[in-house]
Amino acid sequence: MRNITLRQMRVFAAVARYRSFTKAARELHLTQPAISQQIKLLEIEVGLPLLEHVGRQIHLTAAGDELLRYASQVTELLREAGESLSAMRGLKRGVLKLGAVSTAKYFAPSLLSAFAPAYPEVTIRFSVGNREEIIQQLAANETDLVIMGRPPRELITIAEPFAKHPLVVIASPTHPLAGKRRVPLERLGSENFIIREEGSGTRASMEHVFNKRGVPIRALMEVSSNETIKQAVMAGMGIGFISIHTVGLELAAGKLVMLNVTGLPLIRDWFVIHMRDKRLSPIAVAFRSFLLEKGAAIIHKTAEESRSILRAAGG
Repeated sequence: MRNITLRQMRVFAAVARYRSFTKAARELHLTQPAISQQIKLLEIEVGLPLLEHVGRQIHLTAAGDELLRYASQVTELLREAGESLSAMRGLKRGVLKLGAVSTAKYFAPSLLSAFAPAYPEVTIRFSVGNREEIIQQLAANETDLVIMGRPPRELITIAEPFAKHPLVVIASPTHPLAGKRRVPLERLGSENFIIREEGSGTRASMEHVFNKRGVPIRALMEVSSNETIKQAVMAGMGIGFISIHTVGLELAAGKLVMLNVTGLPLIRDWFVIHMRDKRLSPIAVAFRSFLLEKGAAIIHKTAEESRSILRAAGG
């Protein structure tokens, strides 16, 4: 049995399936004499007849039935091996389409930087937008995966948390509440806020917390970016409710302070999300698994390294 070839097993399996040399030859793109020759060589190697002709019909002998069982297993294993190798090729080549809400842009490059070296031939298409834009991309199948802090209710998705997402209140270091301990949330009802636009996940979280406590939000200005909030707060225009992941450098540099407000920070989750019916590519599956396994640690490490670099520079 050592000299049996995969080609002989494929030929035998095709003849057994069709009970016809002609149909087997057509499927395998061989001539009928070539099919007959392969079966003869296989029978010589086995030492037993595998087929018998009764009239114009082909039947399997007992040995043929037994060998077909193994031939089927070999064929299935080869199919599985092909799929596995195809998946591995897919991990080496292809395109990863990732979307992220604007707040996640502060750490997403660190995640991609840690992931990409293992897949040098993969092209990464990374898009950043507000919540509404990212949801539209997801619904239009323009992206494989998205990172956001609140799964969209209007779409049928699979959303998996991979890291914690603290939300805090920031102020200028010269603000009267800077350095105060256990500031009641109710105290903020008289403060001017610089807030995100309607539909923002950060704004929705803020409104949920304040409404739950019956605290009004005095919005001095509504903006569409975290950068504008930070600049306005640093300028003393008001205070802001924002993801801590967006202000690490400013806090470390002393340009902003985090107010010590009772009940805060508000801890939410970062989610990696895809449409439920989306058939993810091998590279998308790999990145999703990477986020679930290592995302939280990388985000934490990135924040710590940024603060350490700033301290070393005398910031």
